[in-house]
Amino acid sequence: MTEKTTFRLILTLSIVVFAVVALLQSNVINIFPDKSLIPAWVLRLPALNALINGTCSILLLLSLYFIKRKQIAIHKKLNITTFVLSSFFLVSYIIFHSTGIKTTYGGSGFIRYIYYFILITHIILAAIVLPLVLFSFQRGLQMQVEKHKKLVRWSYPIWLYVTVTGVLVYLMISPYYQF
Repeated sequence: MTEKTTFRLILTLSIVVFAVVALLQSNVINIFPDKSLIPAWVLRLPALNALINGTCSILLLLSLYFIKRKQIAIHKKLNITTFVLSSFFLVSYIIFHSTGIKTTYGGSGFIRYIYYFILITHIILAAIVLPLVLFSFQRGLQMQVEKHKKLVRWSYPIWLYVTVTGVLVYLMISPYYQF
């Protein structure tokens, strides 16, 4: 595959994923207009997603640890595992949000501002991180080390922030779930 084709594929995939998530958030896509038809397992997906995000955070930290020690094979396996888990998270996230379930944060006072700051930065950076991670993976798998390093300077901290704040958002909003 040419570099131009790969670029187009990554860009297209990133735009499609962003569009689907945006449509889900705006309730344009709602495959369960009757909430009583939602399978029970779907209601457990937010907790699973938090677990996946937490696991990805740990794997990303381990990946950094091993690449700093020049253990490239372990670094590569950890990143592939993290990528697979993140992909599974994305599918799970889309399934849950296709239900149309919306939860409003019920906290008050200063913690409310903290929650919304974390949530807004999480959402913005989650939209940005997918193409960065995909391009980083492409460069890493092709052993284009210098290009990979340049991308990872941005993609790694953003990806780590998104996984950590995903857990924080879940922990902060889960007491207000009503399903």
